[in-house]
Amino acid sequence: MIQNTMLQTSALQSPSMSGTQNKPTPADTIKQFSSYLDQAITQVAEQEKTSHDMSTEFVKGNVNVDQVMIASEQALLSLQLTNQIRNKVVEAYQEIMRIQM
Repeated sequence: MIQNTMLQTSALQSPSMSGTQNKPTPADTIKQFSSYLDQAITQVAEQEKTSHDMSTEFVKGNVNVDQVMIASEQALLSLQLTNQIRNKVVEAYQEIMRIQM
């Protein structure tokens, strides 16, 4: 079964956010979000490396074409998702910059 671990929300939650403890500060939230983005981009890079390695192994005759295609599609979909998220962030930034105060 194919699982996309890129958008799991558990990476955004920290122990300080659970239960009856105080709300996190904006600095904590930014740090958590930064960590989440770093993990997501690292996973995309790992999927692309895995796809490349599988292609090399296919040429050597060590893996099936099915495995290569699945790894390649996973890497492609993750990269497309990352690109769409980037586009939405840029669009939101441009919209904020258009707001007149």
